[in-house]
Amino acid sequence: LLYTIKFELTMLGRVCRPSLLLRQAVQNMTPAVTPAMTPPVTPAMTPAVTPVRSVSTTLLPEDIELLRQTCWDFAENELKPVAWDVDKNSYYPEEQVKKMGEMGLMGMVAPEELGGAGMGYLAYAVAMEEISRGCATAGVILSVNNSLYLGPLLSEGNEAQKEKWVAPFLDGNHVGCFCLSEPGNGSDAGAASTTAKKTPDGYELTGSKAWITNGYESEAAIVFATTDKAMKHKGISAFVVPKPYEGVSLGKKEDKLGIKGSSTCVINFDNCQISEDNLLGPPGKGFKIAMQTLDAGRIGVAGQALGIAQASLECAVAYSQQRLAFGKPISALQSIQHKLADMECKIWSARHLNWHAARLKDEGHSYTKEAAMAKLMASEAATYCAHQAIQVLGGMGYVSDMPAERHYRDARITEIYEGTSEIQRLVIAGNLLKEMIQ
Repeated sequence: LLYTIKFELTMLGRVCRPSLLLRQAVQNMTPAVTPAMTPPVTPAMTPAVTPVRSVSTTLLPEDIELLRQTCWDFAENELKPVAWDVDKNSYYPEEQVKKMGEMGLMGMVAPEELGGAGMGYLAYAVAMEEISRGCATAGVILSVNNSLYLGPLLSEGNEAQKEKWVAPFLDGNHVGCFCLSEPGNGSDAGAASTTAKKTPDGYELTGSKAWITNGYESEAAIVFATTDKAMKHKGISAFVVPKPYEGVSLGKKEDKLGIKGSSTCVINFDNCQISEDNLLGPPGKGFKIAMQTLDAGRIGVAGQALGIAQASLECAVAYSQQRLAFGKPISALQSIQHKLADMECKIWSARHLNWHAARLKDEGHSYTKEAAMAKLMASEAATYCAHQAIQVLGGMGYVSDMPAERHYRDARITEIYEGTSEIQRLVIAGNLLKEMIQ
């Protein structure tokens, strides 16, 4: 209830521009962390001092700053205490996902008339960072539902489709997934071997999709399949498919390096019969829909990566202030300070890139290059900061009593999914060359 009230105040702030007094009142509502909220591990797991980062309100609109603080509080009190257990036991944080839904976070980009929060991508980027700072698993669940599942439905769906496939997926009780990758195509998204054969009643889907996040928990999927092989990537169409459903089966859950609480699996379509109403957008537009969806999704992944990077930095700072060597905290050592300084610079550089990409999208400008730049820099910052955090902690960074090693494992995927770092560089260079020629 606390976080729901705070989010409603945030939404109110979009209209009335809250005063400093209101912001202070909301901040004072934050509950103290009680012993019952701490994770069931040794006291050494988390540094006793958690640095509090406060983004200057001169950098964010007041309503989004209120949202950021609300998400920060939620991450501290609801996500951090379970993050260790979610990772160790690979369990889906259902209770926390539902709470995020109650706060409006699971439908941030959906319009208010459908029951969504009606907030833009800058708000989404900020929320993704704060949620992922608390738990990267919760971050990826939030990201997939908002940008990969809801995104194409909101941009291409008709009114009936939005009513059926958007409205029920905003409260955290239902989540969706995105089926583009296949066992044999990887970064070559245009080489889809999954087919959608036209039938008198609709389409028959046949094929397999790989690396599907939320594969087990999702109750609907955006699926891309070839409807006309002769047209190559222009012959790919998009569909929305319910789950569970006849002709749809799941492969085993992948045992992953990180973000272990989010299920990842193969989804098989075996002569799956769907109606014409399940076609999303016009036939042949699927590849374009997928690319546009990934552009927006990269803002979310950049936010997730920044959250992991920030968590790594906070862990390193807290430990360096407590760990004594040569009669003083190691934070006084120049070599440690240099690491912390480099981490902070990389985080803020990527953060500003992501906020810029988000603002461009919110204002209706082209943002493909900027989203790729943000995703590239943020994901590489996450990997770098997680690596350096372990160096600061030394041996303690290599054991699971401390969160540094989890951040290291969680960070790695951000350079791979929704376009590898290599693909991001191709996107950036391709757009840059077009701009320079023009």
